[in-house]
Amino acid sequence: MELVDICFNFAHSGFRADEHAVLKRALEVGVAQLLCTGSDLEDSLASVALAERYPEHLYATVGVHPHRAVTWDDATAGTLRELALAHPKIRAIGETGLDFNRDYSPRHVQERAFEAQLELAAELGLPAFLHEREAHAHFIAILRRHRERLSRAVVHCFTGTRGELDAYLDLDLHIGITGWICDERRGHHLREFIGRIPPDRLMIETDAPYLLPRDMHPKPHSRRNEPAYLPHVLAAVAAAVGRPPEQVASETTATARAFYALP
Repeated sequence: MELVDICFNFAHSGFRADEHAVLKRALEVGVAQLLCTGSDLEDSLASVALAERYPEHLYATVGVHPHRAVTWDDATAGTLRELALAHPKIRAIGETGLDFNRDYSPRHVQERAFEAQLELAAELGLPAFLHEREAHAHFIAILRRHRERLSRAVVHCFTGTRGELDAYLDLDLHIGITGWICDERRGHHLREFIGRIPPDRLMIETDAPYLLPRDMHPKPHSRRNEPAYLPHVLAAVAAAVGRPPEQVASETTATARAFYALP
C-alpha cells in the first residue's frame, strides 16, 4: 500500500539527529510522499529546503500557524509569496487558521493572519492547509467569506463534532484525520461519524512529531510520533469507516495526490 502523510512537521528540531532514518522507516512501510508543514517563516524555509533535499518523496507547505500569528507582517507575507512563486515543491499555503484553546497569539491577530493567508492562497491558486481548535464559529465564518476564491482547502487534524464536520463538508472542504482518533480519552467520538466523509475528501496524516497514537503497543521509547506510524492511523480510520485498509489506503492516497497535485 502506498500512503501520503499530509502533515509531517519535519522542520521540527527533534528530527535533525536522525532525519535520514526517520524517512527510511516511513518509506519501508509504504509512506511514499509526505508534506512538510510550515508553521512560521523559519519553518517554512526549512520545509522547502527539506523538500529539495529529498525531492523524490517530500513536498512543502508554507505559512504561519495561529500559535505564531504574532509573527505575521507584510514582510512575512511577501517572503511567503516569493517562496511559493519560486519553488514548485510548495503545494499549499498554511498551516493557518484559528486556535482559541491556548491563545498563544491574541485572537484578533490570529484572525488577521488567517484572512491574509487565505487571500494569498486564492491569489496563487494554491490549496489552503487549515488548523482549527475551539474556534469553529469564527473559523467557518471567515472561511465562508473566502471559500469561493479558494481552489481547495483541508481542515487538518479534525477533532470536532458531527455538526462541525457537516459544516465543513457543506463548504466542500477536505478533512484530515490523525492519530487523535486512537485516543480513548478524547478522540474515539470520531469513530461514530467520520464515515460521513466522502472518500474523495478524506486524507490521513501523522502530524509528527505530535499526536503519537495512544493505543500503540508497544509504545516507542522516545514517545515521538513519526510518519512510519501512518499505517496505524490508516487501520483506525478504516475500522471507523467500515472499509478494508487496502481500500482506504488507495482512496486517501488518490485524494491526497489530487488535492496537492502530486505525481
